[in-house]
Amino acid sequence: MLKSAIKRGIIASGLEVAHVLQTAGLLRGARGRGVIFTLHHVRPYAHRGTNTIRHLEITPEFLDAAIRRLKADGYRFVRLDEVPDLLGRPDDDRPFAVFTLDDGFIDNAVHAMPVFARHQVPFTIFVCEGFSERTHTLWWETLDLVVNRLDNVTFDCGAGPRQFALTTPSQRVTAALAIGAAITSGREADGVARLDHLARENGIDPLALTAELVMDRKALAELARQPLVTLGAHTVSHRSLARMAPEEAEAEMRHSRAYVSSAFGDRHGMVFAYPYGDERSVSDATIAAADRSGFAAAVTTRPGTMAPGQSLKALPRVSLNGFFQAPRYAAALASGIPFKLIGG
Repeated sequence: MLKSAIKRGIIASGLEVAHVLQTAGLLRGARGRGVIFTLHHVRPYAHRGTNTIRHLEITPEFLDAAIRRLKADGYRFVRLDEVPDLLGRPDDDRPFAVFTLDDGFIDNAVHAMPVFARHQVPFTIFVCEGFSERTHTLWWETLDLVVNRLDNVTFDCGAGPRQFALTTPSQRVTAALAIGAAITSGREADGVARLDHLARENGIDPLALTAELVMDRKALAELARQPLVTLGAHTVSHRSLARMAPEEAEAEMRHSRAYVSSAFGDRHGMVFAYPYGDERSVSDATIAAADRSGFAAAVTTRPGTMAPGQSLKALPRVSLNGFFQAPRYAAALASGIPFKLIGG
């Protein structure tokens, strides 16, 4: 807990520095052409015990304030599928911002949609078929419930069963980090299956949790009719593609694109988000597969702003993080200054 707090403090300090530099009009070139934001949950704040996934949720009020701040800074808001054309216009240097939301949470329609509609801001929701069709579970949500509801838990993290006490916030965070790392660094499907089994043994139904949190096909279809909304593909299983066999990874991409376009209409399914989207889950091979799968654009979670010449199948995104909900931070991130400072 202390290490996490120190890390967040360092990040906040860096964002404050970036805000000062941006306000002073320095490092303008870091902004590039625009920024793509990553969101997950958008919902009112509620105390949820030791929230091990707090970074994945922001409030509607913060979303509204961030949009207002970006408007004041001169950003225009565009759809993700417009980015390839915009990056191909070297004579147009007006900054643009794109909003994307991963996984299709119900709160995206309930709480985020009204904010976007109020400002007439388009946005993309990336749909994972396994979630919307109730065949796959959101392991990080399951894990959050497990560590908050149980007093102790035993899980094989790769070197045999390991027991975790869960009586303090620090212990819960430690357990969540260790189990999450074991799932994402090992055989992911097996790790998720073990966690789901553990949850069921202790009265937690992971598929019921998926149904509680994620829009089903009917709800997504209703949302897809809204002009501001684009639905993108996000695979079937939400597994790390770079850790899968190449043919299996490409099959997930192609199937996901076909599912979204056939279920929700031809204007949907043309953009893609890699699950997790970091260096461990996106490789040259997965980028090539995304290209062969026919996507107009594909996004990672590699932080940064956009510039002409970047691969359209590996675009960077910037997370609007639940720990840093201040409009000046959204503006600082969009400026690209934090990434310039880190990268030199």
